[in-house]
Amino acid sequence: MGVTYLHSPPAVNLVFEESALVHSTSCRLHSSQCLGCNTSKLKPCRTLVFNLPSRRFNRRVAALPDVDDFFWEKDPTPILDTIDAPIHLKNLSSKVELKQLAGEVRSEISFIMSRKCQPCNTGHSVVDLAIAIHYVFNAPMDKILWDAGQHTYAHKILTGRRSLFHTIKQRKGLSGFTSRFESEYDPFGAGHGCNSLSAGLGMAVARDLGGRKNRIVTVISNWTTMAGQVYEAMGHAGFLDSNMVVILNDSRHTLLPKPDSQSKMSINAFSSALSKVQSSKGFRKFREAAKGLSKWFGKGMHEFAAKIDEYARGMIGPHGATLFEELGLYYIGPIDGNNIDDLICVLKEVATLDSTGPVLVHVITENEKDSGGDFNSEVTPNEEGPPESSQDILKFLENGLSRTYNDCFVESLIAEAENDKRIVVVHGGMGIDRSIQLFQSRFPDRFFDLGIAEQHAVTFSAGLACGGLKPFCIIPSTFLQRAYDQIVEDVDMQKIPVRFAITSAGLVGSEGPTNSGPFDITFMSCLPNMIVMSPSNEDELIDMVATAAMVEDRPICFRYPRGAIVGTSGTLAYGNPLEIGKGEILAEGKEIAFLGYGEVVQRCLIARSLLFNFGIQATVANARFCKPLDIDLIRMLCQQHDFLITVEEGTVGGFGSHVSQFISLDGLLDGKIKWRPIVLPDRYIEHASLTEQLDMAGLTAHHIAATALTLLGRHRDALLLMK
Repeated sequence: MGVTYLHSPPAVNLVFEESALVHSTSCRLHSSQCLGCNTSKLKPCRTLVFNLPSRRFNRRVAALPDVDDFFWEKDPTPILDTIDAPIHLKNLSSKVELKQLAGEVRSEISFIMSRKCQPCNTGHSVVDLAIAIHYVFNAPMDKILWDAGQHTYAHKILTGRRSLFHTIKQRKGLSGFTSRFESEYDPFGAGHGCNSLSAGLGMAVARDLGGRKNRIVTVISNWTTMAGQVYEAMGHAGFLDSNMVVILNDSRHTLLPKPDSQSKMSINAFSSALSKVQSSKGFRKFREAAKGLSKWFGKGMHEFAAKIDEYARGMIGPHGATLFEELGLYYIGPIDGNNIDDLICVLKEVATLDSTGPVLVHVITENEKDSGGDFNSEVTPNEEGPPESSQDILKFLENGLSRTYNDCFVESLIAEAENDKRIVVVHGGMGIDRSIQLFQSRFPDRFFDLGIAEQHAVTFSAGLACGGLKPFCIIPSTFLQRAYDQIVEDVDMQKIPVRFAITSAGLVGSEGPTNSGPFDITFMSCLPNMIVMSPSNEDELIDMVATAAMVEDRPICFRYPRGAIVGTSGTLAYGNPLEIGKGEILAEGKEIAFLGYGEVVQRCLIARSLLFNFGIQATVANARFCKPLDIDLIRMLCQQHDFLITVEEGTVGGFGSHVSQFISLDGLLDGKIKWRPIVLPDRYIEHASLTEQLDMAGLTAHHIAATALTLLGRHRDALLLMK
């Protein structure tokens, strides 16, 4: 295996040591069935020791073993081998066979995901539910919609994609989410969660208008219930009274997520029997008849009977169940989501109900005990709880293969927060990165995790700022898109000093287009009052944290990628606030100039080295700011060079567009300067490794250098460079 850097960091020593049984930290943090944890089936591999320069950590790290370094004795899957489509589940008449199938599906998921050293416990928790759904309903005629990515693993295996499951999240392989372009069994794409109910309701209305009789089943998670769109859809579903089945997959034993200290909901024989009664056709008919009888006695009696019904169901049901009843959904549950017998019994009854409106089935599933998390990625929801202590998180960070921009950002933010008691953090998005949990453990009263309620997170931050605090609103780029109206109306228009830390910006590798962040430069830089900046390395990220903390008269944002830092400094230092709107020259040349924005500056420096081999000395400038632009720097580059190339890991309408707007209005394009932009292509970049994505997007150092050679008329050299 290899480690790739954008440029060679100083003092990198690789030392190999023999070890009897070594596996990666990420393996240990993931499934209990991971290869690294199945030591009886693992042969000796070698430890990779890094001595990397960092601001705080210089520790020994265990490397990910190469797949050639171990073997896996795959468990037999005789029943799963007979399943090529959901209809084949109908041939399994014995409940024992279905339970055995569930075990085989879990084994299949473990086998594949362990080789990838990726978490799979959340995927395990819904295996029984996925089997029960496909056993009862008839996909693809019946539409089955899912919200969360890992929840679809069993669904993908059961719907004819088992042979390709090993390609999940790889280039030209299966998506990590549902995809309409991938299978007829995926009626709607999902990535951010909370959309399946709205889409399912639309399909139900279209079905009714078309006179069809197929079923609509949407599976949501307890994490989804933190988003307002879910309740908007539920209210609309109750109003329209369309037939559809909503399955709430509750893996935290509570309708609304609370701290882990909350007591868990019990699933026992009584609740199971009650759920079966609630879902039965006879009970529903009796309930409807009672409603009709109460109406016959008049409106007052009908309302009184409805209150009695609600009170009775609230007494025997779980806390919060009446919320769904108020929204117009008939509540059934809770049900043991790992008991196939009970699931099939209830779902069969629900499937036979006609003209009863929307039904919500509350299913309790168990995640395997697991620490969750993976390197250089946001933590998947429901895979880990809050940190036990800051020492635990520091230990995790020390054991990481490489330090990330998130690690650097949080360390600098903690340093600022220790000196400024007004600094608070508001976090939105799917799960919390472990490095961000370090701030949470250090300042629990100054940290607010709002999950996927990003709209609320932005306006809540604005309220904190109006109250005299300094909020840092940390949201991944892809999830910030959902809160754009709040950014415009509640922050920028009112010039409220909210500090947006936009994580996972640009391309994100295997998570694909649903979790990538290519648009934030464009939609943030068009706002009149917003300061927009991006660091080229970890030192500038620290300076930008200090800059954001200093600005108190308008909103400010900075973006950074999810990957490893380029490693430019070895000691932790407090940031120095940057002069707003000022860039810098990193390397001087002639004829051609690269003006980079963000981490792509590092690739521009590599491109300059490549061009030097062709006898070309290029200038490399670091813009730092997209808004306001450093107009003096841009004028100088245009006056002293024949060609100006702007480079960014963003879309059309971003940094390059702002530069072209300025040089057009300033008359610089009327002279000798020729300008070319390098941006992401006007298409979604599918999931692949980050290196592959950059190559697909034409944003590697070789692409940048080849663009310069082409502008200089050296087309043959450009072709040679790209070979």
